[in-house]
Amino acid sequence: MSNLQIHTDNAPAAVGPYSQGVSAGRLVFTSGQLPMKNGELITDDVAAAARASLENVAAILEAGHATLSDVVKVMIFLKDMSDFAAVNAVYGEFFPQPFPARSCIEVARLPLDAVLEIEAVAYVQ
Repeated sequence: MSNLQIHTDNAPAAVGPYSQGVSAGRLVFTSGQLPMKNGELITDDVAAAARASLENVAAILEAGHATLSDVVKVMIFLKDMSDFAAVNAVYGEFFPQPFPARSCIEVARLPLDAVLEIEAVAYVQ
């Protein structure tokens, strides 16, 4: 099995030596997505930031022939855990039941001083 790089113009380009996503067999992995929209980092509204990150995740999944319904695991990195409820509300708009497994971790700092970063793993049947 070989890994296939995933690229889409509908999500921010990788800014380092990594891919937006990779498919390996039936698995699709997205890299962590910052809350970028139209080339701008969203920092003033954590709900809008979560929405932008999840839209970027969805775009990468689509480029890898997967959907949010195929996601089995999500990792959310928050700058401030007090934003958990707001992020959780937006998250619930994107993922249907049965919900994927998920981790949510508060971190000291994210690239570009973002308020959050989200990544996902999907299994395509």
